[in-house]
This record gives sequence, structure tokens and C-alpha cells, in this order.
Amino acid sequence: MADLTSNFLGIHSPNPFWLASAPPTDKEYNVVRAYEAGWGGVVWKTLGLDPHVVNVKGPRYGTLRSSDRKIIGLNNIELITDRSLDINLEEIARVKRNWPDRALVVSIMVPCDEESWKFILPLVEQTGADGIELNFGCPHGMSERGMGAAVGQVPEYIEMVTRWCKQYCSIPVIVKLTPNITDIRYPAQAAKRGGADAVSLINTINSVMGVDLDQMLMSPHTENKGSHGGYCGPAVKPIALNMVSEIGRAPETSDLLISGIGGISTWKDAAEFIALGCSNVQVCTAVMVHGFRIVEDMISGLSNFMDAAGYRTIEDFRGKALPSVTDWRYLNLNHVNKAVIDQSLCIKCGKCHIACEDTSHQAITHTLDGERHYQVKEQDCVGCNLCVSICPIENCITMRALAPGEVDQRTGEVVRSDYANWTQHPNNPLASPEPATPVVE
Repeated sequence: MADLTSNFLGIHSPNPFWLASAPPTDKEYNVVRAYEAGWGGVVWKTLGLDPHVVNVKGPRYGTLRSSDRKIIGLNNIELITDRSLDINLEEIARVKRNWPDRALVVSIMVPCDEESWKFILPLVEQTGADGIELNFGCPHGMSERGMGAAVGQVPEYIEMVTRWCKQYCSIPVIVKLTPNITDIRYPAQAAKRGGADAVSLINTINSVMGVDLDQMLMSPHTENKGSHGGYCGPAVKPIALNMVSEIGRAPETSDLLISGIGGISTWKDAAEFIALGCSNVQVCTAVMVHGFRIVEDMISGLSNFMDAAGYRTIEDFRGKALPSVTDWRYLNLNHVNKAVIDQSLCIKCGKCHIACEDTSHQAITHTLDGERHYQVKEQDCVGCNLCVSICPIENCITMRALAPGEVDQRTGEVVRSDYANWTQHPNNPLASPEPATPVVE
């Protein structure tokens, strides 16, 4: 049986599934229900020092939906906790005392001055919490007050505040990074220089969800006004995976432990984050849509996957896919793929033909002899994968790799798929100078 036990920074939990700092972790009631459902840990919703945090009483959430009404993305304009610091600290201490086997990390956001951090850190540590997470990612509301993403977008601030936290507390310090930045490697390097024990990412992405065209108002809005908010949910997962892999493969940060966040809804999502180097994962939107009990499927699914693959622990496959992520210039241009349509699965919808005919390489024929029939013309197929992507039937269209020695009918060239030959190819850019690794002065 797979062992899902997590040991992240010495913080033990029965599984790697944590709840991210968000509305589901705002109070004792929610957190206890989450633990009862089986969640391995939580990051308590962000604490602050401002006693006047007030959330809007109108809509806080906006959604992006697919045609079948499934939520693809969620936008929120909620601020940090609007409950008093004393009440939060009291509840955190009680929850940790009653659930010693579960991870409990506390998110913190205070003004960017040393005295504020020096004041709040001992108070949090006294609760018995396992660690702290520095919220340098929130892109709305608090960032306008010089906190959240306003700090996370300035590497020098990240390093400075992280250093204060390592000085004034003895529990692990996790830095939560904002995705609202050009290159995620800069803030990750700054966190490491400041002494961070780990980073978590991604926080939400700046966004405006839409416009009510009947009223010509931003949507959602409160009394005819709206504000940009933080975007999360399944749609941000590819962005999160890219940023996780960028940190994992950069020499300066490859040894940083990572807690993965961003669009995780299933065990498979979690496994992908782990395969790219994350030690655990944090979930928010999925539980806001489906409730706490989805963790049951996550636990059983990940366990079954690991059993089938022969992985005993999370560490057995953590980062295993990371070496496959590289720069475009290292891709083997000798490799050739061709699309293949399984006629026994084809439902004759014609989507592949339309997409290829109108927008790509006119490589799928359409004939009508009693019924519609679609066939790939190998001599025109460039292996772009568009037809696979838009086909509604799984595995109906697949990609076949031409073997070395086969003739590519499109070019008339003999396929040389081996890497040794590619390194000698006149179009190979590997001989060009290595790109400079970004270093923050």
C-alpha cells in the first residue's frame, strides 16, 4: 500500500493534501470540518494587524463557466480575515491542541515594517502552529495598502521581510509567491536569500471577470462599481505548473521545497504538481465548489495511482517529470509525428477537418460516400496536435512518431530521430551561447 504520509519542513501530516489560506480556513468550525473529512493540513486564512478590515457586502465572487455551466475559473475580491486577531489566535491554539496529527500553518500579512512583523510573529508561534506562510501574493485590496502582491512584486522586499521572519520566529517560514510578475525565478531567489524554508505558489492572478453588456457595468459589481480581483480555479493550473517547474529547474532555487497551489481539483492534478517537484499541494477553489469531502477521492486516487506505478512514498516520484521540462531550443527538430484517426471511434463530427482546413495545414480529407469519412494526409501533416486537442472523443485521434529510417512524406527526408544526429543538424541552435541565468543583484 502506498504511504501518503507527508513530512514537509518537519511538519507531519497523514497526506499531502492541505487547504490553502482562503475562506474555507477562516475559522475553527471550517478547519475542524476539513480535518474530519480527511484533509492532511490547512493554512489558516491570512491574519493581520489592521482592526478595520471590512469586506464588501455585495458580490465577492465572479465565475468563468464552460458551456455546460461547470466553473472553470473563480475570481474573488475578499480581503484577509475580518475577524479579530485575538479570536483567530485563540481558535488556532485550540485546533492545534485538539488535532496534533494534522498540519496547521498560519498565513500572515502585515505592513512592510520590521516592528509589525516583530510584534505578530511571537503571537502566532505561541499558538503551537507548525509554521507560517507569508502572504506576498494577494493582488487586490491589501496590495493597494502596500501589502500582499505589492511586496511580492519587489524581490528586495521579499528578501527583507523573510529575513525579519527568520529572525523573530523559530518555526518554518514559507513564502507565498504572486504570479503577477514577469519571471517567477526572481522572487523565488529573493525568498531563498532571505532564508525561506520553502515557497508556495501560485497565489491568485489579477483579473476582471467580465462586463454586463445590458447595464454596461463591470461584472460582478457592487452599487455600479467593481474592482479587479484574484483569479483561481482549474483554468490557472497550467500557469501554476509552469511557474513551479521554472523554480524547480533553475540552479539557484532547485533545492527550495515547494508547496504547489493553483487549480488543483483531483488526485491527478496533485500528482502532476508533485511530479514537477512539489512536496505537497494546497487546494481552495475545488472545495468551495464541491465541499470538503472531495479529499476522499483525492486520497484514494493518489494511493491507487502510486500502487499501480510502484511508488511507495511521495518522494519516489517527486520531481520525476522535471527533467522533461526544457527550453524550446533544446527540442529535437528531427523528431516527426503524424496524426492517426481511429475510424472505429470516429463519430464523423468533422471538427478535426474544419480546424485543420480553416486554420492549419489542410491535412485531413473529407469524403462523402454514403457517410462522412475523414482521413489524415501524411504528406501534409506537420504533427501540430490541433486535431487531437479538439476531437471530442478520447483517443480517437492520436499521434504516431515516425521511426528513424522512415521517410517523411511531407518533406521527402529520411527521419533521424536520434539526439546524436540532431546535435549535428545545421538548424540546431545548441551551439549558440547559453542564455544568461537571471540573477538579482
